[in-house]
Amino acid sequence: MDIGQKLRELRLQNDLTLEDLASRSELTKGFLSQVERNLTSPSISTLTDILNALGTNLSEFFHEEKEEQIVFSVQDFFEDVQEDYTIEWVIPNALKNEMEPIRLTLHPHKRSHELQAHSGEEFGYVLKGAVTLVRGNKKYKVKAQETFYISGTTSHYLYNHGSSDAVILWITTPPMF
Repeated sequence: MDIGQKLRELRLQNDLTLEDLASRSELTKGFLSQVERNLTSPSISTLTDILNALGTNLSEFFHEEKEEQIVFSVQDFFEDVQEDYTIEWVIPNALKNEMEPIRLTLHPHKRSHELQAHSGEEFGYVLKGAVTLVRGNKKYKVKAQETFYISGTTSHYLYNHGSSDAVILWITTPPMF
């Protein structure tokens, strides 16, 4: 952690000049300038005085939240290979999120597992091949470059009626897979 830089950012967030902070913390402007440029290090007691003048404390100052991962690569994916299909969880630990995206590869003349009725919604995008969305007693053909969007109020599954693998990006809310 760059203590000097973080102190400078806090001072600027509080709209204070070095002179203002010096007055509030009973330290010299020159000393505070050296601390901000990491030319000197304050004692714990002095740092506490500076932080109090900035409206915070040692605990808040040194608390750093873990940076959230936003971009995921193939190395992050988790794969579950079944006889009829392969599921790739493209976002690790998606169960903690509001939605869960998977990449489903459905083998020819095979079906996905059936999702039971739930209170959420689902979106699917057929990347390759064609599938039949079987929802209750209704069937919907969905081919490559087409999408589906449904409520989860009726149990449903996908069936690959083609002779080659179908690949679907399937997103559910809440997480269901």
